[in-house]
Amino acid sequence: MAEAYPANEGRPRRRGRKVLVGFVVLLLVLAGLLVVADRVAAGVAERAIADQVKKEVAKQDAQSAAPQVEVGGFPFLTQVLAGKYEHISIVLTDVQGNVQGGAVSVPRLDVDARDVKASLDTLRSGRGDVVAESVDGRGTVTYDSLAKLLDRPGLTLGERDGKLAVTAPADILGVKLTVNGTADVTVANGKVALRFNDVTAEGLPNLPLAKAMLANYAKGISIDVPLPELPFQLNVRKVEPRPEGLVVTADARNVPINSAG
Repeated sequence: MAEAYPANEGRPRRRGRKVLVGFVVLLLVLAGLLVVADRVAAGVAERAIADQVKKEVAKQDAQSAAPQVEVGGFPFLTQVLAGKYEHISIVLTDVQGNVQGGAVSVPRLDVDARDVKASLDTLRSGRGDVVAESVDGRGTVTYDSLAKLLDRPGLTLGERDGKLAVTAPADILGVKLTVNGTADVTVANGKVALRFNDVTAEGLPNLPLAKAMLANYAKGISIDVPLPELPFQLNVRKVEPRPEGLVVTADARNVPINSAG
């Protein structure tokens, strides 16, 4: 005769599994809520910093679209408690800076701030300094705005074989010619030095005076272009011709990325 087993012998084991599953689900829900709360807090800080960046840009007599700010590192709330943030990314678009009464266009300026110190009270009240140990910036100056500063009708700038290239109409000894050439580009004392050393003009009369006039034309467009004052005390380190424009690389150390209140 077969031995009979109690019908409810497996229930405690099944009940234990249900409790374990419920506990895991609860932990997942709590973790999700913490992540959401963390991102919400980060969003609040990003908006606060964006407002301060907007004021900082205005201080430089410049204009831009609304700053885009992203606070890196996770979790954010532990960074708040420590008052130090790993990385803050700031993107400025449609930047317009004033130079010698004209406007220099920078379609996009990317700024990366590292090891940023900001107390909880500063974020809460908007008063005090948000200081970055290092700030690196990268922007592109459009060739059209740069050409306007040279003030030569018909002159266009671009990139050719990694160099700044120029094409412009010229009248030399009554002959209408097209001038082509490239320039050496360097940075010194907050200015971009353009030196057009390799300039030619097809059909140029083979006369010393014509050659001298072409050389004078090249000298006339070889100028030092002041750069607009960049936000966050950024200092230009390198300028490089690219197809999209003149790419400017800058950096700064131990600078406030907000306006002290």
